[in-house]
Amino acid sequence: MITLLKKSPPAVQALMLQIAAVALVLITLSMMGQRLTPLFLALCCGLVAAVFSYLLGQARWWWLIQLAFMPAVVVMLALDLPPTLFLIAFLIFMLVYWSTFRSQVPLYLSSNKVWVALEALLPAAQPNQVFSFVDLGSGLGGVLTHLASKRTDGRYMGVEAAPLPCLWSWLRIKLAGLKNCSVRWGSMWDADLGQYDVVFAYLSPVPMAQLWTKARAEMRPGSLFISSTFVVLEHPPQRTIQIDDLHHSTLYIWEM
Repeated sequence: MITLLKKSPPAVQALMLQIAAVALVLITLSMMGQRLTPLFLALCCGLVAAVFSYLLGQARWWWLIQLAFMPAVVVMLALDLPPTLFLIAFLIFMLVYWSTFRSQVPLYLSSNKVWVALEALLPAAQPNQVFSFVDLGSGLGGVLTHLASKRTDGRYMGVEAAPLPCLWSWLRIKLAGLKNCSVRWGSMWDADLGQYDVVFAYLSPVPMAQLWTKARAEMRPGSLFISSTFVVLEHPPQRTIQIDDLHHSTLYIWEM
């Protein structure tokens, strides 16, 4: 049963663990003959679910989600909010996070200091030559618009799977009037990395091994593969750059 659960997507794991936590708490209280207030009961269920997530080895953000889920449900029910509000919230979250439950890549935003560090890693400017850069999982387009405005001798492409961030990026690029920059809605797995001199990714630990395999197969010799924060296990980078930002980001750099 545990083996089957570990092979399931993280969202399915979280749901099953949440159900198990509620069942365990209710059975325990029944055996003890105890009754709790709805909020305290929800807190107990959330705590047990968070412990289950930790024991199953889920990512840390799932611990917090598990802890807060049942208390949030109780609070929302107590506030007696209109159902339309929940529908709107659901649609917004769906458009922002889209396939996160499958890809396990949440929306991470790079800091301004990371943008500046990336600027220094771009190919040296040469007369009548244009280099190419792709941001896999480009989010709200901060990396793209910064680099495109600072290094106009480059061609910049963003690939984003979530509809709302992709639309935001497109508007950001259009309003800034950046002709050397574009973004497309789609999967990074469909992108041909052989077209680019620099490939940048700020994803999560989960897809890094698969992305490394794709990069090795497609990228040209001499091109750069850069990952923010997340390493490729068993393939140490040639260079690392520590960023003095709020998240203490690290850029990992491989020359292909």
